[in-house]
Amino acid sequence: MTHTTIAMLVGSLRKESHNLKLAKALTKLAPEHFSFHVVQINDLPLYNEDMLEPQPAPVARLKSDIRSAKGVIFVLPEYNRSIPGGLKNAIDWGSRPPRDNVWAGKPTGVIGISPGPSGAAMAQQHLRNVLTCVDAPTMQRPEAFLRYTDGFFDADGNVSEENRAFLQRWMDTYVAWVQRFVA
Repeated sequence: MTHTTIAMLVGSLRKESHNLKLAKALTKLAPEHFSFHVVQINDLPLYNEDMLEPQPAPVARLKSDIRSAKGVIFVLPEYNRSIPGGLKNAIDWGSRPPRDNVWAGKPTGVIGISPGPSGAAMAQQHLRNVLTCVDAPTMQRPEAFLRYTDGFFDADGNVSEENRAFLQRWMDTYVAWVQRFVA
């Protein structure tokens, strides 16, 4: 099988983020020919069209990371019933200028975990709207609105047994989704 690199954008910038833990746990559920790279977004300047030429170095790195990947997984919490600002900022930079939109045609998956009762459902819906605008085909099912509770991750960062089967199905579906685009 062909090696497939996937970029992962984690919406939470916190070092001990539940979503970063989820991103790392997901990588363990993928087949061996898939590898993952968590894309750094915490050093991107706020999007400003005046800064497009020349591009700031962190923006050039973001675009290079996305271009070199065969697909993207967005792993995000819900902030005030929407997308974290840092993640939206990264999407804005990646989509501009329109002739250099790195998201266009890139198969994406959306997943997230949050301690709130809706498990990041509204943030994911808002993100799906944004991804449609930047022409990023997004896997629709299974949706994954995960609620963080104590014990969701073990001491080694693995997901609990009760959540593993669902997340394995999510990852298997995502792998098949990406392969539709890279085959």
